[in-house]
Amino acid sequence: MDHETLAVANEPAMQIEGGGLYRLLVDSAREYAIFALDAGGHILTWNASAERMKGYTRDEIVGQHFSIFYPPEDIAAGKPARELADAIRDGRVEDEGWRVRKDGSMFWADVVITTLRDESGAVVGFAKITRDLTDRRNAALALSQSEEQFRLLVQSVRDYAIFRLDANGRVASWNAGAEAIKGYRPDEIIGSHFSAFYMAEDVAAGKPARALEIAARTGAYSDEGWRVRRDGSSFWASVVITALRGADGAVTGYAKVTRDLTERRAAQQRAINDARQVGEAEAASRTKSEFLAVMSHELRTPINATIGYAQLIDAAIGGPVTDQQHDFLNRICASQQHLLRIIANLLDYGRISANKVAFDYAPVPAQAVIDAVLPMVEPQAAAKGLELLIERKASELVMRADRVKAEQILLNLLANAVKFTPPGGSVSVTTGADATWVTVAVRDTGPGIPPDKAEAIFEPFVQLGRSLASGHQGTGLGLAISRDLAREMGGDIEVETTPGAGAKFTIKLPRVESP
Repeated sequence: MDHETLAVANEPAMQIEGGGLYRLLVDSAREYAIFALDAGGHILTWNASAERMKGYTRDEIVGQHFSIFYPPEDIAAGKPARELADAIRDGRVEDEGWRVRKDGSMFWADVVITTLRDESGAVVGFAKITRDLTDRRNAALALSQSEEQFRLLVQSVRDYAIFRLDANGRVASWNAGAEAIKGYRPDEIIGSHFSAFYMAEDVAAGKPARALEIAARTGAYSDEGWRVRRDGSSFWASVVITALRGADGAVTGYAKVTRDLTERRAAQQRAINDARQVGEAEAASRTKSEFLAVMSHELRTPINATIGYAQLIDAAIGGPVTDQQHDFLNRICASQQHLLRIIANLLDYGRISANKVAFDYAPVPAQAVIDAVLPMVEPQAAAKGLELLIERKASELVMRADRVKAEQILLNLLANAVKFTPPGGSVSVTTGADATWVTVAVRDTGPGIPPDKAEAIFEPFVQLGRSLASGHQGTGLGLAISRDLAREMGGDIEVETTPGAGAKFTIKLPRVESP
C-alpha cells in the first residue's frame, strides 16, 4: 500500500471524517498514522495507528497544531509552517526526520503531507501520513557501521594485499597491504589491469585471463607462483581470486587476496639444501620438524581467523542470524576446532621426533591427573550413554612426571576409549602401584584389538577400523604421541585386549614418595 493510496489525496477533510469505506481504510492502516489538518495546520481527525505511534488519544490531540510533533529546534526553524507552504505550492511534500511522541521520546518518521482543495481550488486542509521508520533506520545504520568497520579492517591489513577487480580484471580498490607488497600507490594502479602483477611469460601464456575464467566458472581460483612488484622485482605469492556476483547471478567483479610467501619459500629451500649436506635420516627429521612447524603456523592463522569471523557473524555483527545459520556457524567452528587439534597432534609428533620437547618434572598425584582430565570427556561419554567408572583411591599414589604431559596421555586414552565404545557400554579408570611404578589403567567395552595388531596401533598414522563410513575422526597420532611421551618420562604404555571384549591401556610412570 503506497502513500498516495493511503492519503486518499484530494478528498475533502469532511469526506474523510464522514465514515464509510474511507473511514474503514484509514482506521485499518496499522503501520501508518493518518489524519487530517485544517488549513491552519490544526488536527481534525485521528486514526488508531496515530494513537499507537504518537501516544495521544483522539480527545487529547484533535484541535492541537501539528507542530506539537516536531522537535523544538525544528519549530524554532519554522519547519512545520514551511512544510505546509511547500505542500500548497507543490501539492504535496515528503520528509524524513525526528518527531516527538507524547511521552517526549523521539522516533524517525517518514512524513507525507498532501494538500486538500475544494472544487474551486481553495485549500481546505491537508492529509498527513506518518510512518515510524526507527527500526529500519537503526538497522541501516548498523549495517553501514558494520560495512565501514569491515572496510577499515581490510584497509589496515598489511600482511595481505586485498583488493577488488571489476568484471574485466581492472583494479577497483587497493588496501595498505597491497601497497606494501606490490609497491603501487592507489592512484598509480587503480584502473590498471591486474595482469601488471604477472611475469611476462605468464602474461604471454594467458595466465591472468585463465585465472579469471576459472574463478567465474567455479567461484574461486587459487595459485602459488612468481609475481612482479612495481620496481620490477619478483616475489613468490599465494593468490586467491573469488568471483563476486550480483542479484541476477552475473559476475560483477572479483576479490583478490595475495600474500608474499618469499621468505617461507626461501626457508623451505634452505631446509631442503641443508638436508642434502647432512646424514639422510637426520636431515629428514629436521626437515619434517621445520615443515610441521611452518605449516602449523600457516594453517592455524587462517583457521583462527575463520573461527573469529564465524563468531562475529554468529554474534549478528553484520545483521540478523537465523536458527539454521546459527547451526551452520556452530558446525563450522566445531570443524575448525577439530582441524586445530589435528594440527596440534602433528606439531607434537614433529617435536617429539626431533627431541625438542621440554619436560617439567615434579611429584604428581595420580588422582589429580584423573580429576583434571575427567571433565573433558564426560560430555562425550554422556552423549553416547556410556557409564564412566572411576576408582578414587589414588591420593597417596604419586609419580614423577610432567603433569601437563601426563594429563595429555590420559586424555588421549580416555578419548579413544569413549570414541570406540558402542553406546550403552562403559569406560573405567583404575589405579595401582608397586615399589617402582604408579599405574593408571583405562578399560573399555569396545570391539577390542586383534592380538597381532596390538603393537601396530602405537605406530604413527595407524587407526584400526578406520574407514570413510566409521565416523571416527583423528590422525592416528594420539597413541604414538602418548607412548613416546610416557617413555620420555621413564615410563611406558601397555595394552591388553581380547577381540570383542574391549581393551585395557595402562600408563606406567616412576613412583615417588608422597610429599
